[in-house]
Amino acid sequence: MWLVAEYLELWRIEVPFKAGIAAILVALGVIIDLVSIAAFRRARTTVTPLAPEKASQLVVTGLYRISRNPMYLGLLLILTGAMVWLGSGANVFILASFVAYITAFQIKPEEERLERIFGSQYQAYTRRVRRWL
Repeated sequence: MWLVAEYLELWRIEVPFKAGIAAILVALGVIIDLVSIAAFRRARTTVTPLAPEKASQLVVTGLYRISRNPMYLGLLLILTGAMVWLGSGANVFILASFVAYITAFQIKPEEERLERIFGSQYQAYTRRVRRWL
């Protein structure tokens, strides 16, 4: 994101109060991530998205009632804060690429494994709660 902001000056945008807005977005992203991780810890199940087959319980409470992927949402908010801080509109493409990449190569495969593990319970959850927001 820094390289894009540095070399694509044509896309530079001035955001009033950018330091404050960026700080709020980053802080919100970190809080969402920490709260999401805490929900997994309370449920005594794996936090790592690289091994969903190790999940012992489906977490559907707290932020997981609003989003099936609040940890990725938190990361997106952190990146959005960086975009605001850097003042580069071109970084919107990086944010969109992040969402597309995470959805295709992390979330969808993870969802397939969770459906195999939790079956109809997971299917009902996906009907109730959206993937991102």
